[in-house]
Amino acid sequence: MGASPLAAAPLPVIDPSGIGGTAAVEDAMASYYVKRASYYERVYHKPERQTDLRAMEAWLGPRLAGRRVLEVACGTGWWTPHGARQARRWLATDLNPETMAVARTKPLPAGVVEFRPADAYTLAELGDETFDAAFAGCWWSHVPLQRLSAWLGTLHARLEPGARVVMLDNSFVQTSSTPITHADAQGNTYQMRTLDDGSTHEVLKNFPTPEQAIAALGPRARDPQWIDFHHYWVLEYQLS
Repeated sequence: MGASPLAAAPLPVIDPSGIGGTAAVEDAMASYYVKRASYYERVYHKPERQTDLRAMEAWLGPRLAGRRVLEVACGTGWWTPHGARQARRWLATDLNPETMAVARTKPLPAGVVEFRPADAYTLAELGDETFDAAFAGCWWSHVPLQRLSAWLGTLHARLEPGARVVMLDNSFVQTSSTPITHADAQGNTYQMRTLDDGSTHEVLKNFPTPEQAIAALGPRARDPQWIDFHHYWVLEYQLS
């Protein structure tokens, strides 16, 4: 398992109100991913991550086979073709049309995948649709801790009893991950990232322990299973 970035030494704590508050952090992060969309997937080509990625890609499809899946924050769609290949239906959503434009170019199973703009925190764009599965890849780490419970509640409200939920995200690995620069008063951690144009961007990036993630799931979660890869983690559970 990747080590916690908070384990080695205390990080400086910065009040997010000093940088415009949580909403400003989220807006800045959305802008960052729009600017990075055309080359975001370089991170998936790091040589040290290939073993993890091939194992996770092979594992994901069968876990969601035959399901009507809601994908939250699909981004550039790296995980979409792997998760959707055995699904009955797959609705991939994201706030940014720029990242979804990249996702649409992926080799997707015919007649299965639909893309739709949606705010992950409200899912209001989905009307009254419900699903029997959900997936989020590398999204959990970008949700502020103070919004995590509400976001999970919104997601779970879209899911039917017996729905399967799969989350996956990065583990912190000292030799591969971007260093954590500081934490805020709520415990969120941040990285400073540089784009190809030389601009620097502060990105919220949390690395939960298994205990922290499972504790956040809420009362409907049943039989949570945490799987450690070296550079990533997977959390799978069902809803009552």
